[in-house]
Amino acid sequence: MAGCVSAPPEPDYSATWPEPPPIATQGNGAIYQAGTDIALFENSVARRVGDTLTIRLDESTNASKSSSTTTKKSTSVDLPGPTIAGRPVTRHGTEILTMGVENQTEFDGAGASTQSNRLHGHITVTVAQRLPNGNLLVRGQKWIAINQGKEYVRIQGIVRPIDIDPDNSISSLKVADAVISYGGKGALADANSPGFLARFFNLPWMPF
Repeated sequence: MAGCVSAPPEPDYSATWPEPPPIATQGNGAIYQAGTDIALFENSVARRVGDTLTIRLDESTNASKSSSTTTKKSTSVDLPGPTIAGRPVTRHGTEILTMGVENQTEFDGAGASTQSNRLHGHITVTVAQRLPNGNLLVRGQKWIAINQGKEYVRIQGIVRPIDIDPDNSISSLKVADAVISYGGKGALADANSPGFLARFFNLPWMPF
């Protein structure tokens, strides 16, 4: 039954459109009019919903783990034979019914695990929401069609406007709560994914 479970729905990383302009009102004779502000002494970087922002993907992680366990136990027990009137029971001059038990166990275990990944490139996203503290929630995706398949990069996270460079770009290392996905669809992706029976027999509760 688990092998028949459908894939989760695709997340919505589509572009966010700018907020609608304010309703035009009759001029009040002042120099400043709402909705017509222009930054004269600031860099032209993303700050409003719908603005674009380029994220430099500089992801590189390495993780390793190793463990080793060694145990050893030895047990020896001697059980003397019975005695009658303070003298051991013998047969032909040799004590009888004497017993001894010896047990020795050893265990050696070792394990190691390593994992690394790298993701470099650029992706331009849009501002989806401006938070009350001024930070920006950004998200976006890029699709690339190659022959019979498609590859995509998705990213979502929170950035501080102060961290945005003058060229309207920011490193992915400065994106908080970042969710980065890289994958593909098409013939090549299908060939690299296990089939129904393989997924069924690889379930954790399978006894074999």
